Amino acid sequence: MSSLPPLPAEAEEGEPALERPKGRAAARLLPPQRLTGPIPWMIAILIALVVIAAAGGLALRNLSNAASSSLSSAVSVQVIEPNPDLRADRTAAAVKVLTGLPGVTAVRTVPEAELVAMLEPWLGAGASSGDVPIPALIDVELAESAGPAEVARIAEAVKAQVPGSRVDAQGDFLVPVNDALVAVQWLVFAVAVMVALATAAAVWLAAKNAFVAARDTVEIMHLLGASDRQIAAVFLRDVLREAVLGAALGAGIGVAAVWLLGQQFAALGSGMVSGGVLTLTDWLVIGAVPLAGVLLAGLTARITIALALKDML
Repeated sequence: MSSLPPLPAEAEEGEPALERPKGRAAARLLPPQRLTGPIPWMIAILIALVVIAAAGGLALRNLSNAASSSLSSAVSVQVIEPNPDLRADRTAAAVKVLTGLPGVTAVRTVPEAELVAMLEPWLGAGASSGDVPIPALIDVELAESAGPAEVARIAEAVKAQVPGSRVDAQGDFLVPVNDALVAVQWLVFAVAVMVALATAAAVWLAAKNAFVAARDTVEIMHLLGASDRQIAAVFLRDVLREAVLGAALGAGIGVAAVWLLGQQFAALGSGMVSGGVLTLTDWLVIGAVPLAGVLLAGLTARITIALALKDML
């Protein structure tokens, strides 16, 4: 710690009194305080983790919303019949019924070759051998959302003409997936909260240690006329400088990691970045993460220094 200037001596009788530095001038005599230890690096790591977690959570939410939206008005009709000839006749009858229903905008019979290709990963060669009866599948697009009442109306009309048929809303198949994605999003939120607590604890410890190291100087500053607010502002300035450095570094690392992951997912045809899963609003949310980290560090430091100054009274 740098040496402090001597306190002005009391003026003798008949001599002009020396003016003591007061207010901000006294506060400026406090040497710059740096966060002790690798705290800025810890802030950088924590911010990077939150950026990556936030990007992943937002990407999963967007994928879930896109999938649910595309299937919200879709219905699948299965014609379950082991006899191939009878199955073909019943499929044609089901298509005729579906085409005439109000609210139906498109009807498509899925080719058997396409069904075989979808089942081969599970059934192997048996999917194309003919030994396993494969139900006929019809995709139906509706003008409105496929709610339970709409599905029941379609099922009643189809089953009246085509025995052995089954009608399902395609969105129902995504319910377990959506539930899993919601759980992951809550996990991301929990990680963000724990990281925020860890950041606050790290800043609290660093600010407390810095104040303890400069306690004697702070007492002299009080004697010279500096207020608690002015002294706290000096500490806060130094804490914010270190926090901004760590947050900027962490944001850079996090965005670089998200970009690299996006390039890997782009090769699969569903990139997090290049595929457009992350929107402009999502990037604004991600950009707010380091700003929130700096604000949290500043608030924690302000409270820590205020409590430490109060204990000196």
